[in-house]
Amino acid sequence: MRTARRDTPAPKTLFSRLLTGLAALVGLVVVGALVPGAAVAQSPGAGPGAGTAGERSTAAVGLHIGAGRLLEGNGNDFVMRGVNHAHTWYPGETQSLADVKALGANSVRVVLSDGHRWSENGPEDVAAVIEQCKANRLICVLEVHDTTGYGEDAAAGTLDHAADYWIGLKDVLAGQEDYVVVNIGNEPWGNTDPAGWTEPTVAAIGKLRAAGLRHTVMVDAPNWGQDWQGVMRANARTVYDADPTGNLIFSIHMYSVFDTAQEITDYLNAFVDAGLPLLIGEFGGPADQYGDPDEDTMMAAAEQLGLGYLAWSWSGNTDPVLDLATDFDPSRLSDWGERIFHGVNGIAQTSKEATVYADGAPDDTQAPTAPGTPAATAVTDTSVTLGWPAATDDTAVTGYDVVQVGDGTETRAAASTTTTATVTGLTAGTAYTFAVYARDAAGNRSARSAAVEVTTDEGGATPDGACSVAYRVVGEWPGGFQGEIAVRNTGSTAITPWTLAFAFADGQTITHMWGGTATQNAGAVSVAPASYTATIPAGATVTLGFTAQKGATNTAPAAFSLDGAACAAS
Repeated sequence: MRTARRDTPAPKTLFSRLLTGLAALVGLVVVGALVPGAAVAQSPGAGPGAGTAGERSTAAVGLHIGAGRLLEGNGNDFVMRGVNHAHTWYPGETQSLADVKALGANSVRVVLSDGHRWSENGPEDVAAVIEQCKANRLICVLEVHDTTGYGEDAAAGTLDHAADYWIGLKDVLAGQEDYVVVNIGNEPWGNTDPAGWTEPTVAAIGKLRAAGLRHTVMVDAPNWGQDWQGVMRANARTVYDADPTGNLIFSIHMYSVFDTAQEITDYLNAFVDAGLPLLIGEFGGPADQYGDPDEDTMMAAAEQLGLGYLAWSWSGNTDPVLDLATDFDPSRLSDWGERIFHGVNGIAQTSKEATVYADGAPDDTQAPTAPGTPAATAVTDTSVTLGWPAATDDTAVTGYDVVQVGDGTETRAAASTTTTATVTGLTAGTAYTFAVYARDAAGNRSARSAAVEVTTDEGGATPDGACSVAYRVVGEWPGGFQGEIAVRNTGSTAITPWTLAFAFADGQTITHMWGGTATQNAGAVSVAPASYTATIPAGATVTLGFTAQKGATNTAPAAFSLDGAACAAS
């Protein structure tokens, strides 16, 4: 994942970037030449265990591997064409699965947490995600993100911990083999001693199989997923043969390490030639300080070789250059999103729906009942917190959409998986009308609730700083939430360094922040910038993200100041 969304180092350090040329000449070419028996010279039928791979795959249930290909239960070749979705940080954005399906995707890789680093996605939530994938006729790749950069990032969790998480979900996953691929852990090793990746990967696979999980399992490469030192490539046969079911697929993440056509085609062809299953589990196109990924070759080569790809990512990146859709809005695709969905070798041109869905429309066609009338539980000059009586459904209500109503139109204002939501970015002293819809796992939407009219407060002192601040709650869950603060320099000169100050009114406590460092005393919060947000050029915006604990009420901060000067709301 190449994004500032997490507080881990970039997928490649500056030092590793200096070694990219060496990796291209040595790691991506010489490794295969020096150890052909490990990676590229063996045929699918050669080597220990390989002779039984065909026998193992014939007994497979649901999605499985055969002759180095990902196959459906009926033997149909399945090529993933989809995107990544950051569910664990944006649990309220359940509409995203329907949106990516409507744009042509046949699969989605869903970010989950095993509780080591972020709030755990429990069995009920994971079951709902699977049902949402099925309702939208998508193949669902579920991944644990807490392992990202292990060995280099001290906050990362282990593959062993991730394996325990999947085993704990065994009852939820059972019977979903036609629809779900289990990606044990995201980018489970950094650039520090990547050779250490092999043994725990083999052990995690063995642990899952010993527990009885029969799903196709996906494993990510070390080096922050990019394998620029060739460790996964060199040890792929060993890892594959360690799976007694043979239902294992490798995932390479392609960002700035893969900035030439030769590097891309060499890597992909090494696996194809060896008869080892592979897909591009993440990739980006926009350039960064390390290089300019060659996404055109990635997509063209994947199409030519019949390999899957899953673009990073639908929305919600702190660095929005990697957002395929702006603010989770499918009608506001970025240039990157247009490239992925509508460009040459893109999703619209190449995606084919899984045949497991060929039996017709989803069974669940009954919409939830309308939610009760919303009421304002907290009002400030720029925000409104709403609560409403729950809707009911024949299966389960999975989310709510809050809309602003006016002049015969409605605009989506917020989303929530609970019966409360906070709408931010409002204008002081202004009347607004809001209503609520309910959604179920199949994507059925209720009738609209009755509406409530709310007038925001008049506001406090006139802003005197050359800044504006937009605050929003990205997602909420019992006892916690994720927030985002966009700080804009409205002046004519750069601001550097800076200190942002605000206060929470309801006892909220920040637990983790990216883009800055928060210091909190009771409700008062002071934020110092990270190195990459320390300067705000004139007219530019920096975005901070955070997770926090909360009680029953989660009122937005009423005012923000930058270096002691009040900022306008935006």
